[in-house]
Amino acid sequence: MNDPTVAQTVLFPDLVDRPLVATFDQAHASSDGGAILLKAADRSLGLIAALAQAVPDPRAATRVTHAWPDVLAQRIFGIACGYPDANDADGLADDPIQKLLLDRDPIAGGRLASQPTVSRFENALAPRGLYAIGEALTDTVIARHRRRKRHARRVTIDLDVTEDATHGAQQLTFFNGFYGGWCYLPLMAFLTIDDEPRQYLVAALLRPGNAATAVGAAGLLRRLIPKVWVAFPRARVRVRLDGGFATPALFDELEAAGVEYVVAMAKNKVLETAAAPLLREARAQAEATGASARVFGETRYQAKTWPHARRAVIKAEVVVHPGRDLRDNPRIVITNLRHRPERLYREIYCARGDSENRLKELHHDLAVGRTSCPRFWANQLRVTLTAAAYVLLQELQLRADRTSLARAQVGRLRLVLLKIGVRVTRSVRRFVLHLPRAHPDPHAWQAIAASFGAVRA
Repeated sequence: MNDPTVAQTVLFPDLVDRPLVATFDQAHASSDGGAILLKAADRSLGLIAALAQAVPDPRAATRVTHAWPDVLAQRIFGIACGYPDANDADGLADDPIQKLLLDRDPIAGGRLASQPTVSRFENALAPRGLYAIGEALTDTVIARHRRRKRHARRVTIDLDVTEDATHGAQQLTFFNGFYGGWCYLPLMAFLTIDDEPRQYLVAALLRPGNAATAVGAAGLLRRLIPKVWVAFPRARVRVRLDGGFATPALFDELEAAGVEYVVAMAKNKVLETAAAPLLREARAQAEATGASARVFGETRYQAKTWPHARRAVIKAEVVVHPGRDLRDNPRIVITNLRHRPERLYREIYCARGDSENRLKELHHDLAVGRTSCPRFWANQLRVTLTAAAYVLLQELQLRADRTSLARAQVGRLRLVLLKIGVRVTRSVRRFVLHLPRAHPDPHAWQAIAASFGAVRA
């Protein structure tokens, strides 16, 4: 619906060699012409159906226009297309592609849910429903990768914390000194199958801004690990964690679960003493070569609160910066793996750093930090919906492996595959999406469509 307060036509009198007119008058057109791939991805995964089943609509079906499953789908597809706010709903209510994604006639179908309806939905779910929808997301992701890698030898779980800055009077937002602002601290879980280079988002838990790093981690792992064991009975399960997770309770949880683990450990006097000879060796190498040096070793370490000693692998690094003094940079990880120290640190532990790239995608490309609702639980739903949108885009990443977009991040995939101008027409037998000939990579788009079962017409 046209907004009467917005000029539908503008004139650039001298921008090019003749007057240039821009007018918003194209009916049955959309800027998301390629987003039908999202619907194909969702049909393949069964994601939105699983989430919708977890949140039954409490209202009388005869008295509502937009059922909760439709609003849920509208939000997930919208976020994936780059519309993270509920406020975007009004402007997109007549978008033919957004209608098509919800199985509505793109031309004659009714308008999609408005911003007030979307906001009511976001605020309607209680913690029990949010837990159910989170479980549905996790189960769907694990089932997808079980179908793909049924005989996986190893499944690695990475947990990482990120910051969602908050503004105004929002429930459970607190000032966090480490991040230097008021925030929430979501906890994200990712899966890596065997030695694949990609990590797959499997769970997202919103937490208050003053939560310690390890808060919620044990409970999340208690949910995830049995699901992974069942889905991949032949695989070894490995957990990689940053230093903030190194609590006695979490080590006990990992060992009770019978999984492999590699967990960073904060420095203390005992560990610094153990690292000192290795640092001296690294410093001698750095002074002799003028380049940064690393020496690896190990020791047995038992904190006062631990029931027994555990293996500690040490990376003793001395960093060389021209014009600066040499800088000691020791790192310690606690593990039950038997690999030699250098391999364990370089090849196994450091690989967890790729989760930082996944967090960047979630923030920069999907606005996971758009947790602006006053209610905490509404913001948890937003995080879950953003995670679901990311899962759909990660499915497109998988399907793009044999195309020119094989290494593209989700922001690039959205730009090339989804954000395509389109005019929609309808005949008696079919809908037609008229996409532009001038497109950066139509072959990749067609290849991904074919992977979902599309055929040449």
